[in-house]
Amino acid sequence: MSYQLSSKILLGGCLLLVSSLASAGITLGSTRVVLSAPAKEASVLVKNQASQDIMIQSWIEDEGATGKQDVPFAITPALSRLGGNKQQNLRILYYGQGLPTDKESLFRLNVQEIPQKAKSENTLQIALRQRIKFFYRPAGLPGKVEDAPAALKWRLTGKGLEVSNTSAFHVSFGRVKFISAGKSYDVDADMAAPGSTLELGIKNFPGNTSGSRKVEFETINDYGGVDKHTSELAN
Repeated sequence: MSYQLSSKILLGGCLLLVSSLASAGITLGSTRVVLSAPAKEASVLVKNQASQDIMIQSWIEDEGATGKQDVPFAITPALSRLGGNKQQNLRILYYGQGLPTDKESLFRLNVQEIPQKAKSENTLQIALRQRIKFFYRPAGLPGKVEDAPAALKWRLTGKGLEVSNTSAFHVSFGRVKFISAGKSYDVDADMAAPGSTLELGIKNFPGNTSGSRKVEFETINDYGGVDKHTSELAN
């Protein structure tokens, strides 16, 4: 096979892959879902932006799970056909038992497109999955979720930057920066669970600077928006 022919085949495969990705139609109406007790259910909107009908499969799994797990939730419909350019609500129902009542619990909501049978044998099909955070928030938790980021305790240690979350709520981070002697350093941070203490790495920080030190960080709220905060170090 000539180099020119091989290049054409490779280019065709890439174009086919891009075409498949472009035709994938499912999008979700939010980047996270919160079920706040005493409510027994929450919902999320699923949109099919493609012109053809698709099948979608939905399920909830524990945070960090690699497959489907037994969780105290049911989704309806768990499997459905969604018409082209149509939308529908997924209802998430809580069985009413089995979860802590003194803090939030975190799960993952998965919504996956199931490709229809290809019309041609030489068609590459990709099953795309949307995976977002799903929080169960019991009633009567102390404090307010919007106050949780400001209550974080930050401390510089020999290993990096330590953050303690004493609240009953998860705090999801956006960008986090450590400011020392007027210089800014990026910090690796994802999320602080209720009652957790995390050791975070500070990128390119020499560790021997003096002067004022603080943390500037972003958090993601219930609506997917970004809130900005500044905090002094505890030490």
